[in-house]
Amino acid sequence: MEILETLDIDNCAPASLALGTFDGLHLGHRAVLESALDSEYSPQVFTFKKSPSGAPALITQEDKAAELSGMGIERVYSMDFHRLRDMEAEGFARDILLRRLNARRICCGEDFRFGRGARGNVELLSRLCKEYGAQLIVVPPVLDGGEKVSSTRIRRAVAEGDISTASRLLGRPFGFTLEVIHGNHIGTGLGTPTINQALPGDLTLPRFGVYAAWCETESGRYYGVCNIGVKPTVGSDRVLAETWMPEFDGDLYGRRVRVELMDFIRPERKFSSLDQLKEEIRRNAIRAKEITGAL
Repeated sequence: MEILETLDIDNCAPASLALGTFDGLHLGHRAVLESALDSEYSPQVFTFKKSPSGAPALITQEDKAAELSGMGIERVYSMDFHRLRDMEAEGFARDILLRRLNARRICCGEDFRFGRGARGNVELLSRLCKEYGAQLIVVPPVLDGGEKVSSTRIRRAVAEGDISTASRLLGRPFGFTLEVIHGNHIGTGLGTPTINQALPGDLTLPRFGVYAAWCETESGRYYGVCNIGVKPTVGSDRVLAETWMPEFDGDLYGRRVRVELMDFIRPERKFSSLDQLKEEIRRNAIRAKEITGAL
């Protein structure tokens, strides 16, 4: 899959273009993407690196690219919103989407807005697509429990630690693929060596606390107990995901590991001693194994 961060391109092949922020690739987003894939034209995506609203994403850029590639998307235009925010809606649709990107089929949600002041809508797109002989597919919202699946709804669930709801609406486990960094090595001294991953500031933060998790490493898939937060017992100057995989033995520093949260176990709290912390970690690991069903 090709990822472009510029619109300075020529001679684009006819495209089936999905439009959206796609800041979570949740079930609603996937409905739009699948519509773009159901076409004779090259399936492509026009999106933004960050949500125009400034809201944190539900997926890292790395995982977003991997998911889109896995779906069969051939090209992604990943743009900086501020470079295009002042462009008039009609000019953006006509000059960028239909002419420069050669969109022959455009797919979007019914509430998709674009252009300066978000004045562009599906009615404008419909008129211009007819003018240029392109097809417009307006995808209705996906509902869950009678309520629209949205990034706002999923962010709320993640922030509350309601991982099962978040994962259901995403259509996959909520998680992240990040580099393993060095920590203070206290876990090693306790006999519970952990991997530390710094959560990026533009990712929706889960409720601070301990979660049952699955971890994907180069050597296989392992259950784990993951603490999200600032490690109040020993202290941290940033938000970390600290995960112990009881059945893993190896060095992962500098490697990228995917951690998928499965269920919330308990809130983050401070312990009076490292021995108490050690005992609690082991209890949490037993619970994590039960939740994940690891054999």
